[in-house]
Amino acid sequence: MTNDDPPRETVSIPEEIELPRLLDFYELQDSEHTQIHEFYDNLRAGEFTTTRCEECKSTHFPPRIVCPECLSDGLEYISLPHTGEVYSFTEVRGTAAIGMNEDTPFVAGTVDLGDVLLSARIDDAGYDDLSIGDTVRLKIVEIDDTIDQDRVFYRFEPV
Repeated sequence: MTNDDPPRETVSIPEEIELPRLLDFYELQDSEHTQIHEFYDNLRAGEFTTTRCEECKSTHFPPRIVCPECLSDGLEYISLPHTGEVYSFTEVRGTAAIGMNEDTPFVAGTVDLGDVLLSARIDDAGYDDLSIGDTVRLKIVEIDDTIDQDRVFYRFEPV
């Protein structure tokens, strides 16, 4: 090894990593833990919502507590449609995010709901089953885990 060679070292990788609550992919969904708990309450009730600024009328997804456009905290919840169009998509085939490794392959895409474009998983379809412009509908999924809280999230599926 010469002085011009970069230094090297060997590191070991643990067999298992215990993740702290901070890295949980789905936030704790009650008023004690998040200021957008109304989004989750609405989703549990079958409504898909987000926030709109009462000052500048900007609509944002995910819901916000302060408008990123005008910095107002005057936000109201509005309903979003339960159907939209596929704007873009890809199939995740290899390593996925932590906690989703067993689910590969799956389709993730951008869904156009008119007022907002949002990223979402698209269930019950493979890459070859979808096209840009296809209609998809909201699918509410319940999170089954060891946390003592009824948690939900959203996905979409082809119509």
